Amino acid sequence: EMQLVESGGGSVQADGSLRLECAASENIGKNYCLAWFRQFPGRERERVARVYTDDYGDETTYYADSAKGRFTISRDKQRNILYLQMNSLKAEDTATYYCAADVADSAFFCARRQAADFDYWGQGTRVTVSS
Repeated sequence: EMQLVESGGGSVQADGSLRLECAASENIGKNYCLAWFRQFPGRERERVARVYTDDYGDETTYYADSAKGRFTISRDKQRNILYLQMNSLKAEDTATYYCAADVADSAFFCARRQAADFDYWGQGTRVTVSS
């Protein structure tokens, strides 16, 4: 079974940056829907960003409105690592961030997956942004 391990969380001042990493134990290449979620205390996990690579190697990325223009999701194909570069961080970005992975047939289905649809999850990494 695939294992996902996040790292890179921590404390940062507002307007600062962090890069989260999610190391996968298996190849996370084509046809995998890879995503970052975050969770605030007492709330359900919400989507942050996701990326899908099709059979031709073309990548499609999706971002929540809160992440657009500030966060970038990317993948190191050789090392099987998923990244989330977070810039211009705000206090309201403070949360526990999780990476998730699951096989998907297309970018269409990847975009519509809910948290409950993902089979593989990391343990979470805490991000704290102070204003």
